[in-house]
Amino acid sequence: MSNWNRSSVLVRRTIGYSAVAALVCTGVSLLFLVVVGSKDADTARARVTGAWDRTVPLIREGYLPPILPAGQDIAIQVLDTRQQVVASTPQLAHKPPMATFRATSTSVHSERVLCPPAGLTGCRLVFSYKVYQPDGPWILYVAAPTVPWYGNTAALSFAIGMSLLATAMTAAGTFHVVKRDMTAVDAIRTELAEITASHLHRRVPVACNNQEEIKLLAGTVNDTLDRLEGAYKQLRQFTSDASHDLRNPLTAMRAQLEDALMHPDDTDWPKMTGAVLAGVDRLQAIVTDLLTLARLDARAPLDLSATDLGRLVGEELDRHAYRMEIVRSLRQNVFVDCDRLRITRLLVNLLDNAERHASSRITVSVRSDGPTATLEVLDDGAGIAPEHRERVFDRFTRLDASRDRDSGGTGLGLAIAREIAEAHQGTLTIQDSERGARFVLRLPVREAPQTSGRSERGTGHAGFFSYPVSP
Repeated sequence: MSNWNRSSVLVRRTIGYSAVAALVCTGVSLLFLVVVGSKDADTARARVTGAWDRTVPLIREGYLPPILPAGQDIAIQVLDTRQQVVASTPQLAHKPPMATFRATSTSVHSERVLCPPAGLTGCRLVFSYKVYQPDGPWILYVAAPTVPWYGNTAALSFAIGMSLLATAMTAAGTFHVVKRDMTAVDAIRTELAEITASHLHRRVPVACNNQEEIKLLAGTVNDTLDRLEGAYKQLRQFTSDASHDLRNPLTAMRAQLEDALMHPDDTDWPKMTGAVLAGVDRLQAIVTDLLTLARLDARAPLDLSATDLGRLVGEELDRHAYRMEIVRSLRQNVFVDCDRLRITRLLVNLLDNAERHASSRITVSVRSDGPTATLEVLDDGAGIAPEHRERVFDRFTRLDASRDRDSGGTGLGLAIAREIAEAHQGTLTIQDSERGARFVLRLPVREAPQTSGRSERGTGHAGFFSYPVSP
């Protein structure tokens, strides 16, 4: 089927471009032949005029010989007032008048096409001139070969030959170019058809000639395959990590339940139930975080509203009690367009992360840096090495030191926080600090609304607790 389609494309393109070339060549050839025909007709008239110029003086001066000099394809007859032939070119010697028409009374000459004139063969353009003499008007007939509209056979043959040659060259060139392009496209298609999930490392061939469009196509396809391979590797790693993090609590709960069933009399059922519930809570936190990431990956629409970021952060800090000292530096009237629930989730994740790693204090600040609203969460813990500052935002990533202190985390909190920041056209990064980890959120700032106070109070925090608190 693909070979048939390819042949069909080759034939259609070749015929199409050849037809266009044929039409163009036909138009140019017709114009060329009309010009040649016009020039040949002018040349023929010029020869007739030359014959008239040579003959009329002889008539008027009385030196008209009976046999006139023969011109190139020109036949001449001179008739006196009695309509007797008194002079002619050799081919009309001793022959009757070649024509009988005369110029009208208001004109000195007339012309007609005769097929043939008397005494001649073939169609001729015959001119009839009046030459006034003392005894009356004499008639001068001059016959010249008719000139076809295309001029001459040589011009017609040249035009037809060049048109056929140009059309043939166009057809051959089109067939070659289309076949070359189709070969390159077929190579890309064949390679793509053979690429599967287990062969994502393969790439389509890039044309090595001057096919710039095919090169761009192959380059774009390879770039897409690069992104697909990266996304697939990330998905495999994500699936592996998720399976591992889900399997651990399930294995622990199963072991506890099996041990309790084997030794029901020796089991502390309240303690065992509490341990199982803790495992269920961890599973629920992981599943909830996975669903949150799925919604973020699906680019679910945001419920944006003008929000005072400093007030939002202050209200969230007032809502919970923390084990660490919270130092606030919250500037008011720093407005951003944001989804309050998601930005609150981002803040909760950063605060929970800071609380797990801080020694005694967490500093939270909000300020405006020109067109950017900045939220910082800084702890006084051990900090994060520069080479790990991007890695901690990967899903299910927990550094070794973090695992020792945070065995109950899901490893998704910071990934969710960054996804929320990017969904708001912002950034979430880790910046240098004298001590501890300094997380910096930057969002585009907007002008304060006229009814900012009422809108802030009206939006509230309904639905906030639908998010889990374990990043």
